Amino acid sequence: VVDLEGAGEGGAQEGRKLQEIVFVIQSQSNSFHSKRAEDLERSILKQAEELGKELPRVLLIHQMDKHDGAWTILPLMQDFSVSYGRNSSWIFLCEEDTRIQIVKLLETLRRFDKSKEWFLGKALYDEESTIIHHYAFAENPTVFKFPDFAAGWALSIPLVNKLANKLKSEPLKSDFTIDLKHEIALYIWQKGNGPHLTPVPEFCTDDLNSYKAVHCATMFNNFLPVCVNPVKKEDIFVAVKTCRKFHRDRIPIVKQTWEGEAALVEYYSDYAETSIPTIDLGVPNTERGHCGKTFAILERFLNHSSSKTPWLVIVDDDTLISIFRLRKLLSCYDPNEPVFLGERYGYGLGTGGYSYITGGGGMVFSREAIQKLLASKCQCYSNDAPDDMVLGMCFSALGIPITHCPLFHQARPMDYPKDYLAHQIPISFHKHWNIDPVKVYFTWLAPKMEDSFTEKQQRRIREDL
Repeated sequence: VVDLEGAGEGGAQEGRKLQEIVFVIQSQSNSFHSKRAEDLERSILKQAEELGKELPRVLLIHQMDKHDGAWTILPLMQDFSVSYGRNSSWIFLCEEDTRIQIVKLLETLRRFDKSKEWFLGKALYDEESTIIHHYAFAENPTVFKFPDFAAGWALSIPLVNKLANKLKSEPLKSDFTIDLKHEIALYIWQKGNGPHLTPVPEFCTDDLNSYKAVHCATMFNNFLPVCVNPVKKEDIFVAVKTCRKFHRDRIPIVKQTWEGEAALVEYYSDYAETSIPTIDLGVPNTERGHCGKTFAILERFLNHSSSKTPWLVIVDDDTLISIFRLRKLLSCYDPNEPVFLGERYGYGLGTGGYSYITGGGGMVFSREAIQKLLASKCQCYSNDAPDDMVLGMCFSALGIPITHCPLFHQARPMDYPKDYLAHQIPISFHKHWNIDPVKVYFTWLAPKMEDSFTEKQQRRIREDL
């Protein structure tokens, strides 16, 4: 949150304008992510100082997390309304890797009448209806626009106050949070009774070094983070969940694509087939859920694997994943912390509920997280319970936060807007339905020349901020 006053007469007007903007960073409590959010906070402070303004206060969502659902934003509207509804004009939200040019942002917001209801952002849309949006607007999905959080997005205070009042009288009822940016846009739109997203060209996801940057109020660090050397192949154990009926269809795809990137891979099935080979965990196959199988994998990893491998990745047999990129990403996380990483979904977050990592995109565990989980005796209520949701409940009960990474994907590339994927270096996709999975892997996930973007280059960019 930024509350700024002008320093000196020359800066007074700009100071008052800045004072009207509340900046909110969509941060996470994991040490790697909280540090990145604090880096952005320092960038905002530094810009304000150079402009001769009073130093801003910056609000990080993980620090105001009164419950597990703060990341879904809407539950915070009443807090925003009470704290800032009378003395501010805008709530501006962004991700930890968004970069803000404050002067340009002020110029941009000045174009909009702050007394009206505005929902501003970089517009995304579906080119075809998709399961992750429950096939919304199936006749013409391009008509509905939703914000790319990476570019930053803004709500005028009159809209915030309206949303807060609505939430007070009608608490959130949605069971699942699957794609937050789309669901927030739907909620604000109110079936045509609320504002549509207004596209703002100055809200950008171009890289900091792009020639377009001079025209942008916001930009985005669109490279894969590498903090130290990539973790060794031997430090990641990959468990593939499969069953007998998919041995012939799906396992050959894994072997043609990403298996060679991994040093330690085991296939867990309801039938031991030596030619693959698969391991029968003694848990009968279920049509859905697979909780019994997943917990058996966790127990085997912790107590029966010969090495003390720090990381476990559990994937489905139709998950396409880049272990090469995952090794880079995991260099940013401390395996001595309880880390549970992947694409975050939510269940019942408007009424308590919990977050969870959706399984199809891949679930990454540090050994420490598994030790704490199994020591807690939290377990499946049935073999066919949804494993990812049970894990979410268990970690929530333990007070271990889910760590979200948007580079993991529960669906196929065509299920996401092209503009959204354009600023990502993806780590996984899921499902073989109506696609050539081998082609998808080599198009989106196979190691490429640009994956050799060096740590030195990244460090130089960070130092320039």
